[in-house]
Amino acid sequence: MGWRARSALVACAVGIVLFAWAALAREFAPTSNVNLGRFDAIIVLGSRVDSDGNPTPELLARVTEGVREYERGVAPRLVLTGGPTHKGFVEARVMARAAEAQGIPASALWLDSQAMDTIHNACYSEEILQAHGWRSAEIVSSDYHLPRAAMIFEHLPLNWRTHAAPPLEPISGFESGAREFLETLKTVRYLTYAQWGERCDSSAAQSDTQSDR
Repeated sequence: MGWRARSALVACAVGIVLFAWAALAREFAPTSNVNLGRFDAIIVLGSRVDSDGNPTPELLARVTEGVREYERGVAPRLVLTGGPTHKGFVEARVMARAAEAQGIPASALWLDSQAMDTIHNACYSEEILQAHGWRSAEIVSSDYHLPRAAMIFEHLPLNWRTHAAPPLEPISGFESGAREFLETLKTVRYLTYAQWGERCDSSAAQSDTQSDR
């Protein structure tokens, strides 16, 4: 066996080990670090918007569940986090329009329109809470996304729990599997690099909050 073949086998073995590590980390990811029924805020994590600047079914499901939790009295405000995407549309602003259309007053909405990934979602949202003396949050996102989000939030000085947003329309087994596979790959990247190599710029979150309030 030549060195190229051996290198390929080693690379495959390393890839399998990393993927298995990420899958196990997702399986055993925490779902909360506190036993609370009410929180200071509900953080809704963003997702892509469509080409016309409207929420995709997945993003609308997250916002809708955040609205439901607000109406149940889980928290008196929503923190909507998501930055600019294609064609200049900003996820947080699209989310805010969807929340207001469902009856949430603008005074209960706080926007982070700078976050470009889940690490930014967590860090910038926590900065918003910290700036106002809020110390606890329920984190709303799609079920497949929450394990990695929890791994990130557990490193922040915040009391939190996760809450899954059920889909608004049926999802095929293929699509569900594809989402899980992609999220596991993203978890590999987080475990091997992003949790140490990527940092947040807290000043971006604070100035953006004041401009979008």
